[in-house]
Amino acid sequence: MNKITFIGAGSTVFAKNVLGDCMGTAALQGFEPALFDIDLERLEDSRRMLNNIKASTGSTCIVKAYTDRKEALRGAKYVINAIQVGGYDPCTITDFEIPKKYGLRQTIADTVGIGGIFRNLRTIPVMLDFAADIREVCPDALFLNYTNPMAVLTNVMNTYGGVQTVGLCHSVQHCIPGLFEALGMDQTGVQAKIAGINHMAWLLEVTKDGEDLYPEIKRRAAEKQKEHHHDMVRYEMMLKFGYYITESSEHNAEYHPYFIKRNYPELIERFQIPLDEYPRRCVEQISKWKQMREELVHDTTLHHERSHEYASYILEAIETNVPFKIGGNVLNTGLITNLPREACVEVPCLVDASGVTPTYVGDLPPQCAALNRTNINTQLLTIEAATTGKKEHIYHAAMLDPHTSAELSMDDIVAMCDELIAAHGQWLPDFK
Repeated sequence: MNKITFIGAGSTVFAKNVLGDCMGTAALQGFEPALFDIDLERLEDSRRMLNNIKASTGSTCIVKAYTDRKEALRGAKYVINAIQVGGYDPCTITDFEIPKKYGLRQTIADTVGIGGIFRNLRTIPVMLDFAADIREVCPDALFLNYTNPMAVLTNVMNTYGGVQTVGLCHSVQHCIPGLFEALGMDQTGVQAKIAGINHMAWLLEVTKDGEDLYPEIKRRAAEKQKEHHHDMVRYEMMLKFGYYITESSEHNAEYHPYFIKRNYPELIERFQIPLDEYPRRCVEQISKWKQMREELVHDTTLHHERSHEYASYILEAIETNVPFKIGGNVLNTGLITNLPREACVEVPCLVDASGVTPTYVGDLPPQCAALNRTNINTQLLTIEAATTGKKEHIYHAAMLDPHTSAELSMDDIVAMCDELIAAHGQWLPDFK
């Protein structure tokens, strides 16, 4: 039997979307969704929830939950990863509260910035443990990574884990629908080209019937900027740098040095920047889980409609050899020619029976590549810290981060990193 192993299956809502999609896909009938999580209660919740979907849809997939990770992986054809190491309490709280003591404020802290760096440092060793198991018990598996920080973790799994990995994010699918709906434009028949790095990929081309839509997009965006709305950072970046960015304004506010600045406190209100947004979301999700659990776990008539997540479409394309295009995170094997070859980039990829094949992009507009490189610098130094165990590279990664370096002195950055290392304790490996 073919097996789809889901690591982090205690993320019940996400497991519903991804594995529910797979269980409703004709080409994936008879597959085994193999669930693994270290939280056994949530693991059982997800098993019951997926069996509810199986019963209501007539799927022939056979859902199994495993308490042994290696056995969950054994013989898998596909592995889907959706873990979070350290959770909201204590690690996310630590990522926000210690930087705040130094005057460094964040919104999401899961990609770059000081929060992204430490999320990487505690997650990379766990991912490399997964990789060791995969090389042993399912060496030919395709690893679909949904865990942030996307670029670094996908890079590490390919470069150091020896596992064929593609990173998947929602932002590419959401880019055109979200932008066009907000601007009151019809997206029917629109063609787009998107490339860059995860959470900072660029809408390079957007046309309809051969007509460039950017002039009208920018005209409407400039008008919309005259009043408050939820996407002000991205519109401002587009109007200043020429291209729209895939990921949300709350994310991009902390990827650049322009928006969260102690000497310009008015920018927070002007650009509607939601400081401490991710902790708020965590608290809200935790408080809502009891009700959601009742709806998902105890509803034996639970139905599921196929979501926008890429995973089931990728598996379907490989199984049927019917091509499907995705925006995937892959190593930069000459794909974007003015970004470092060591980087992980987000580019259009073709999926068919031969697997995931990334496409050539060439040069990004120079200003877009320059902005990408500022984040790539921190990503690559974070990888250097994780793979060498040298504490100095943690400092380097933080000192090269655009937002952190714009707000803090080098001495404060070092002191903050030391305090974060101490606070994380056993969540981190030892650094020399």
